[in-house]
Amino acid sequence: MTDVVVSRAEDFDDIAALLALAFHGDLDPEVQALERPIFEPDRSLLVRDGGTAVAHAAAFSRDLGVPGADLPAAHVTMVAVAPTHRRRGLLTTLMRRQLRNVRDAGREPIAVLWASEGRIYPRFGYGSAAPRYVLSVDTTGLRLPAPAPAEGRLRLDRPDAHRDELARLYERVRTERPGWSRRDERWWSYVLADLKAHRGGATERRVLLHEGAEGLDGYALYRTKDSSSATGPQAEVQVGEVVAATPEAYTALWRLLLSVDLTRRLSFPIAALDEPLLRLVDEPRQLSPQLADALWVRVVDVPAALAARRYATDVDVVIEVTDELLKENTGRWRLVGGRDGAQCTPTTAPAGLACDVRALGELYLGGANPYALAAAGRVRELIPHTLAALTPAFTWHRTPSPMEVF
Repeated sequence: MTDVVVSRAEDFDDIAALLALAFHGDLDPEVQALERPIFEPDRSLLVRDGGTAVAHAAAFSRDLGVPGADLPAAHVTMVAVAPTHRRRGLLTTLMRRQLRNVRDAGREPIAVLWASEGRIYPRFGYGSAAPRYVLSVDTTGLRLPAPAPAEGRLRLDRPDAHRDELARLYERVRTERPGWSRRDERWWSYVLADLKAHRGGATERRVLLHEGAEGLDGYALYRTKDSSSATGPQAEVQVGEVVAATPEAYTALWRLLLSVDLTRRLSFPIAALDEPLLRLVDEPRQLSPQLADALWVRVVDVPAALAARRYATDVDVVIEVTDELLKENTGRWRLVGGRDGAQCTPTTAPAGLACDVRALGELYLGGANPYALAAAGRVRELIPHTLAALTPAFTWHRTPSPMEVF
């Protein structure tokens, strides 16, 4: 077995074969053609054994929305170990090497990923930072408020026909929602691609557009999947994403999605914990929200990361951080900040709070409550009332939310 090496573009097919094996899929030339343009060989770490790819980890270079700011973040992805090479420390080697590379490059203060299993990544300092609700909705009889007299206009089309409009609206809304990643041209091509291999027996993807007085102010990407029973039609609406700049657009989009003819079910796997739909429908129980993890954050550079985001209230606190993998993060850091900016510097002053880097990752996007982490023994209050001051500062007016699996 050879050492970990940086991949080349020509390694992509072997990496795709490893991922298909590890995640129980089949190689599909169309899928490979779609994924090849977003692959970054210089951020791909590969292990071969006798010429065969047996372990891999990579990252995408994208910006992530954080409270009050945009931040370059290593979007960790394509992590796999062949079944024949498990329990040999390959994943640990790759994760440690990747974190060290990100830290040494000095461009990305945080890393972010979706976890195939929640028990894997905490041991590398990742914290669950943006959970989601998976909605499995019984739409039978479900009602929303009556439409306003001048609610706007809804129309259906193919997404590609409105790519530029969708991109502009997404970027406009993204600035208010921690957890959404920036999409350049490559990523819009990837997100809007509609391969049959991705449909799971459902229809092609459609876009539902809402136009208000000032133009496009909302859209939804969705499919439908036909089904029936002895009692009648049972088709399902499968919602991929909903982006709305106004409450009127949001409500109008969901009113249609929940009432498509011949459908009785709706699925939406990336609902935010503060999803307005939960407050709109007349019977929230029919949404059947199931809590699931989504984005995991790893703080790679503590002072740079804490200085990069904004804080809902003024804060002046000393945090003692421990980090077993990136020793540069271990120490006491004085954070002084608010809505207009922040600074984070090393200090020898007494710490008001102590935590490991994983807990800091959970707090980073503003979705975790420091009191809950303290109650779980994950955060220690060293000076009385520190938690009371820290908690409102670290929250944000929008709960962090995932938008896409990468």
